[in-house]
Amino acid sequence: MDMIKNDVFKRRESAARSYCRSMPATFTRASGSEIFDKDGNRWIDFLAGCSSLNYGHNDADMKAALIEHISSDGIAQGLDLHTDTKSDFLKAMETHILKPRGMDHKVMFTGPTGANAVEAAMKIARKSTGRTNVIAFTNGFHGVTMGALAATGNGYHRGGASMDTSGVTRIPYDDYAEGVDSAALLEQMLADPSSGVDEPAAIMFETVQGEGGLNAASPEWIRRMADIAHNHGALLIIDDIQAGSGRTGHFFSFEEMGVTPDIITMAKSVSGFGLPMALVLVRPEHDVFGPAEHNGTFRGNTHAFVTARVAIEKFWTDDRFQKELAEKSTMLTGALSRIAAEIPAATLKGRGLMQGVDVGSGELAEEICARSFDKGLIIETSGNEDQVVKVLAPLTTSEETFSEGFDILLEAVRETMAAKTQIAAE
Repeated sequence: MDMIKNDVFKRRESAARSYCRSMPATFTRASGSEIFDKDGNRWIDFLAGCSSLNYGHNDADMKAALIEHISSDGIAQGLDLHTDTKSDFLKAMETHILKPRGMDHKVMFTGPTGANAVEAAMKIARKSTGRTNVIAFTNGFHGVTMGALAATGNGYHRGGASMDTSGVTRIPYDDYAEGVDSAALLEQMLADPSSGVDEPAAIMFETVQGEGGLNAASPEWIRRMADIAHNHGALLIIDDIQAGSGRTGHFFSFEEMGVTPDIITMAKSVSGFGLPMALVLVRPEHDVFGPAEHNGTFRGNTHAFVTARVAIEKFWTDDRFQKELAEKSTMLTGALSRIAAEIPAATLKGRGLMQGVDVGSGELAEEICARSFDKGLIIETSGNEDQVVKVLAPLTTSEETFSEGFDILLEAVRETMAAKTQIAAE
């Protein structure tokens, strides 16, 4: 494949760029689970905008609705004014998502990033409880703005702040340390007035840690954390930015776990089309902000309201899509098991359509992903040392395309392991 020359990108784009460094092509169009470069080369996309394209690239129904809205001079920028598109989205969210799940949450539109939703959630918890401390967890990732970064565990990203990040007590995530019951540990520390842990405003976590390495908390641990939060007057915040919108098999990642979070943060695929939009779902008793107390010019993306409504009405009005996800999850587990069998001591991680293989080292994972890219598959790593090869394919990926992608990944793994065996023998 003809890779790009690093001309204008190298000259003018900030060194903060990341994904493009390991995927040196100039992409021009995409459809479903496929993406193409300027020369017509094709890749299967197992990254999906880091789970912001759960319904694939350029879904035909969302695209048609968006084109119709734009061509009829529909509102493009509405601040937080009432618009027909916002009304339609809220009604779809209420009718097909919130009411069927017995949720009374209000919908707060924040700035368009997940980090902004996390910032708002932490501020709500602190204002609602009058406390400042937030309990967060090892390997959690909640964004890189200052408030969200305090709750993020990754040392590289925290180092980018170049100043103290505070207001958070970090506790081991489920199964982080062998033999340590982190729920019991937290309960003991909060019960002890001399533990040094201040009464928290909130306990915040991802049910599956996306950037942290696909660590999946058990339903029991999640329920215990919910109980601890409520027993100590703290709010339960679940960050569903990457694990939500169907990625783990249900619209919300915590469904069927017996918990109702006080606050839920969403972004990435909530727009359905890859358009930037974030929101916070908050129980009415904690909807404590005054007008514009947490504001921003882009509070709600009007174009995203159009596509998000279509996504809900197309995929979440009954259980057909959810049943498809369960079948694809089983297929994914089977395929990754075959891939893991090629690598000594490799283990499976994650759940639903948010799974991967821990290959033991970041160097090995990077080489596997690079070989995959050369063969026509876009796939990335995650984890504290980037040691997990992570599959975030669109949820709408066909069985045929899934199989093709897995075949490429398996070939890349076998070639990588063969090369390492040859080097070791020399």
